[in-house]
Amino acid sequence: MKVAQINAVYGFSSTGTIVQDLDCMLQEEGIESLVAYQKTNSRICNGYKIGNVMHSKWHAMWTRISGKQGYASKSATKRLIKWLKKERPDIVHLHNLHSNYVNLKLLLGYLSTNNIKTVLTLHDCWFFTGKCFHYVEDNCYKWETLCRNCPRNKKDVPSLFFDSTEKSFTDKKTWLADIDNLTIVGCSDWICKEAKRSFLGDRRIVRIYNGVDQTIFKPFGEDLRAELGIEKKFVILGMANKWLLKENEETVQAIIASLKEDEILLLGGCTETQMQSFCNHPNVLPMKYTTSREYLAKIYKTCDVFVNLTRAEVFGLVNAEALSCGTPVITYNSGGSPECVNETCGKVVEQGDLTGVFEALKEIKSNLEKYKVGAVEFSKRFNKDVNYEKYLALYKELVEEK
Repeated sequence: MKVAQINAVYGFSSTGTIVQDLDCMLQEEGIESLVAYQKTNSRICNGYKIGNVMHSKWHAMWTRISGKQGYASKSATKRLIKWLKKERPDIVHLHNLHSNYVNLKLLLGYLSTNNIKTVLTLHDCWFFTGKCFHYVEDNCYKWETLCRNCPRNKKDVPSLFFDSTEKSFTDKKTWLADIDNLTIVGCSDWICKEAKRSFLGDRRIVRIYNGVDQTIFKPFGEDLRAELGIEKKFVILGMANKWLLKENEETVQAIIASLKEDEILLLGGCTETQMQSFCNHPNVLPMKYTTSREYLAKIYKTCDVFVNLTRAEVFGLVNAEALSCGTPVITYNSGGSPECVNETCGKVVEQGDLTGVFEALKEIKSNLEKYKVGAVEFSKRFNKDVNYEKYLALYKELVEEK
């Protein structure tokens, strides 16, 4: 059996880490594994780099002008197809194809024409919408019938001139329908239910949670409390990419204003500008973004609770990573994020419910050890070995099918 994965990145960010973990698992099982990617921070002996910087920049400019993503990069995609023809994988596993590096029509057409068994993982909603990665913030459900007049046309990857969502929607619907051997994998029950309401609804859809490497994300080992001088503090963790969104501004200001002398907010993933903006807040500790999973695990272990102010999440890998380190989680009731939390390891509150966030913080602070124990126990269901074995079983099943 030979499996080829295609993703925008390898070895970093959520999808790149998942692809790397699957790649390693396959190799450990003695299965030939290939990866095609746009960017990586690793040396890969079994990989193929798609396009170059100029290809990506041209594709990004075309996307902004035309409002259509996945329509450029023809020469880069033709070379990718040439590589696939040479390698002849039994299964092609598609991940993120919306990072301005692949031509969707050419790639999906090749998979269809050659009747290649294809697995498509929904890391977001892009594959069944006309443009957007997430639509819940706009409460838009046009994708159930036909995308047009998109409320996110000037958001995410903004279109400068045109709303091409109807064209993109109908093209995706046609191109994916042409692939007979297509299996959809959702990384949460929520995204599976959404996909079943889309034009993918007549396909086989299975749920496989994203996995966490619990040899790295574990509840014991070194943390950063002594290094940061916060040994006796109750440490609240937030992620800048969610906390500093405009819609969370009121909630964040209220949390910062409410911090007691023995409490501190550790805000991870900050830019230099964001770090400077918090220099006058003695109870806020901003930290730079890190690609090191080992260092990220130390951050989780340093904190007593992780507050995830996400409003659009398919799964919430950061929730699972925090729980694996023994850190309870508070999350908004949005998308697949609540699936990572139950009453033993955290709290789920409604979006923008500031009172709910404060009550959850008070409850967890008062019963911290109980929630930490619950976090470790609940996190076992997200172990990468448990979940990626399900991918292995799926691959084997597909190869054995006539």
